[in-house]
Amino acid sequence: MRYSWDSLRRRPGRMILTAVGIGLATSLVLVLLSVSAGIQASAFRLATSSGVDLLGTSANTSLTSESFPPLPDAHRLAQEIPATDPNVATASPWLVSSLTFANASLFAASNVSANGTGVPAGWQPVSGTSIGWIPDDNGGLEVPSVIAGGSLSAPGDPHYANGTYAGPSTDAVLLNTALAGLLHVAPNATIWVSVQSPSGPSALHAWFASATPFRVVGETGPFWFLPSAALGMFYLSELQSITGSASASTDYASLVLIHLTNPTTSSHDQALLSAAFPAITFFTLGDVLNAVQHVVDLYRTFGTLVGLIGVLVATLFTATVLLMSVEDRTRELAVLRAIGYSRSRIGGFVLEEAALLAALGLLVGLPAGYVGAYLLNRFLSRLVSGLPTGFTFVSFDVSVLLEGILLVLVIGLAASAIPIARALRIPVAEELRAP
Repeated sequence: MRYSWDSLRRRPGRMILTAVGIGLATSLVLVLLSVSAGIQASAFRLATSSGVDLLGTSANTSLTSESFPPLPDAHRLAQEIPATDPNVATASPWLVSSLTFANASLFAASNVSANGTGVPAGWQPVSGTSIGWIPDDNGGLEVPSVIAGGSLSAPGDPHYANGTYAGPSTDAVLLNTALAGLLHVAPNATIWVSVQSPSGPSALHAWFASATPFRVVGETGPFWFLPSAALGMFYLSELQSITGSASASTDYASLVLIHLTNPTTSSHDQALLSAAFPAITFFTLGDVLNAVQHVVDLYRTFGTLVGLIGVLVATLFTATVLLMSVEDRTRELAVLRAIGYSRSRIGGFVLEEAALLAALGLLVGLPAGYVGAYLLNRFLSRLVSGLPTGFTFVSFDVSVLLEGILLVLVIGLAASAIPIARALRIPVAEELRAP
């Protein structure tokens, strides 16, 4: 090992550049691995703490679908699913939809003139996601915590009275911090909601005339279900009225979230409910986590391809440096062969040199990767608003460290192959006779 170290020290600049090259490749791969590990760990943690043990969607719907076909008879499902399976503690139908929101300031500006000339430049409605649910049916499910004002506190779903939509409307909505910030509103403010978007300032007057006003009863924190979305939460029947599905023949929901009394029997409950409700596909929490894993694996594959390019460059660079080192010492190596050193011992010198370079690269790559992952997490956390508490984009855990160490070993071994072959082919007699 001393001989190999002495040979590296003869060219300190070359040694430092090689170590930095290996370190940069290692740190790149470590950052990519830590991102996939962080997203996976955060997603798993949010899913397992959500209280959702089964998820019901329209039949033959994939969890990776961009949208979910409507489930009819949502209010009936909230009662019939628990009646079918005694282990179901909660069956909560959720309607998820995209809406357009506007505040009172824009409403006042649009009323200044019918053609929209009174609307200041840049003022416009904002798009957001909406969830319609029955608050009483969310027992055991993790829902957003109210951080200002009140909540949707009326019992049941008031507008859905006796199986009809003839009950009173509360005209109440909860906004999360992201949507409240976009609208610049606080609890007790009035907002307007519609499934349509106005084409421009001149269309605002007509848009407000057809939109539905709601009172903001409270502001909530982020939500695990749609962590970075600008989100409004309504009573199910009132959101159905906005989206046009408020009738006995429709009564649409997008999903049914189910919380079990005993979650360890979720596979049995899945089979029981699937037989009783053939129009619904039920997924266990394991199915949901597998879908998350599938998405993470796609990212990981992309990250691996990017990382392999960096590893290949670092390996070629290291191999070139080691080959140059061998060429510089052909006479020395020939002398060592002449005085009795075996071919395996000569190859060992080159391999030791590669291992030393790899170790130096590791000393550079590990802290650089950790700092890079930390800075990337801070940047993404600031870029993506509305993330739940504890969500992190990176996880620099033991598995990531082990993969980084394995990567450095691979670079060292691969880079030493050609230089070792060159060292073993040195013509001893010719080198010793050379002037």
